[in-house]
Amino acid sequence: MSFDTPNGTRGARQPTGTLMRWANKVATNRIRRKGGKFMGMNILILTTIGRKSGAERTTPLGWFPGKDGTWLIVASAAGAPKNPAWYYNLAAHPAEVQVEVDGRKEAVIAEELHGTEREEAWQQITAAAPRFAEYQQKTDRELPVIRLVPRSS
Repeated sequence: MSFDTPNGTRGARQPTGTLMRWANKVATNRIRRKGGKFMGMNILILTTIGRKSGAERTTPLGWFPGKDGTWLIVASAAGAPKNPAWYYNLAAHPAEVQVEVDGRKEAVIAEELHGTEREEAWQQITAAAPRFAEYQQKTDRELPVIRLVPRSS
């Protein structure tokens, strides 16, 4: 499935910069040490390949259970007008992705959901974490929902 969600024209300030990188590093280290719950959400560590740099990039993200052992994540950027950088990394390299969940690493393939599949997943996500509905209200872009599917051996 294609990664084709355009940026919007309005939204919240996108978290960026040195402070955000530091916060992500602290959260990643805590998740690796103590498990996958943070701020009341299930958290995974997403590892992508930078679309420009080719370097590995890690990002802690909230996740929701998908069908058949998949993970659902949202490219919310807290309701910012632009998609987060990791979204573009997934778009460039959807089959070169890894997740860390509950102390185990797994290779996955990223797929952006569209249409009915996205709507069903979105209802599940916003029921479990209403903050995502609040993020959607802040921006005029449709927040991308991504399914991470375990890669076959």
